[in-house]
Amino acid sequence: MRVPIDNAKLDALQQTYKAAVDQWVAAIREEEALATPDYALPAWERWDQAGFKEQDAQDKAKAAKEAYKDGLRQRDYGF
Repeated sequence: MRVPIDNAKLDALQQTYKAAVDQWVAAIREEEALATPDYALPAWERWDQAGFKEQDAQDKAKAAKEAYKDGLRQRDYGF
């Protein structure tokens, strides 16, 4: 049997999710800023690296969202 989740824990999960989404948005903007008319290989590589960073940020945001949703399920349904 699980211990009921309290609002403070849910608030913390929500804040973690919001922070992860903010980081994801920043990573998207960083990647977008690197899509410039500079067609040199170093510029392309920086753009590519920014894409990997964006993907990592997206994965973290999705994981934080699932943790928050799990907390809500635990509060509302007991599992």
